[in-house]
Amino acid sequence: MSGEGQRLQKVLARAGVGSRRTVEEWISAGRISVNGSTARLGQRIDPASDVVELDGSRVPLGAELVHYLLNKPPGVVTSAADPEGRRTVLDIVDIPVRVWPVGRLDIDTEGALLLTNDGELTFRLTHPSYEVPKTYLADVAGALGARAVKELSRGVPLEDGMTKPAEATLIERSTGGSLVRLTITEGRNHQVKRMFDAVGHPVTRLVRIGVGPVSLGRLKPGTVRRLSMADVRALYRSCNL
Repeated sequence: MSGEGQRLQKVLARAGVGSRRTVEEWISAGRISVNGSTARLGQRIDPASDVVELDGSRVPLGAELVHYLLNKPPGVVTSAADPEGRRTVLDIVDIPVRVWPVGRLDIDTEGALLLTNDGELTFRLTHPSYEVPKTYLADVAGALGARAVKELSRGVPLEDGMTKPAEATLIERSTGGSLVRLTITEGRNHQVKRMFDAVGHPVTRLVRIGVGPVSLGRLKPGTVRRLSMADVRALYRSCNL
C-alpha cells in the first residue's frame, strides 16, 4: 500500500502494543509481519483489512472493537435482554458501545464473563472445536474423595455423552462440603453442575474464575475492567485467531 494507508508503527502504538520506538525496534528485529510477510520500517497498512502479527500472534487493530471482563454476580441473566424482565448483565454495566456476552452463565453462577463486540473472537471462544479452557471454583455437598476427583479428571458419563478429560483439584474437604477447582474445555449446558451431580456431589455455589488466559483476579462482583492489549492477544492465541 505504498503512499496509502497509515504507518504501521503509528497504528500499533495507537492500538496499545507499545511505543512507536519500541514498535520500530520490533519491526527491525523481524518480529512483526503484515499479511504473512515480514514488516518493513515505514510500511503503510489498512487497519481494517490487513492482518498484523507480533511474534506470530494476531494483533487486533479495529478501533471499534472493545473487550471487557465482568465479574457476574448471582441473580443476573446472561443475555442482552430478558422477556421476563429480570436484570441482565448489560443492565449492570456502563459500556459506551454495543456489546454482547460471550457464552452463558446460569443465573445463579458467578464470575468471569467476557463482553465484547468482536464477532470472530466470540465465535472461536464459544465453538467447541477450539477447546478454550474455562476454570471454575465449585462448592459441592459432601466430602469429595479421591475417586470422584479421578472420575472428573477422566470424564464422566452424562445423558448427552461422556465428557472430555478435565483438570480437577480438591482444595478443601470436610464432611459438610468441599471446594474444588475444575477446568473444562467444553461448553455444554449446565455441564459443571451435571458433572458434580454425576459423581454424587451437587454444586452449592459455582464461580467461574477464568476464561482461557484471562482470570478474574481482584475484580469485584458486579464490576468490569477493559482488557489490555496483552489480554486480548492472549485470547486470540488461545483460539488460534
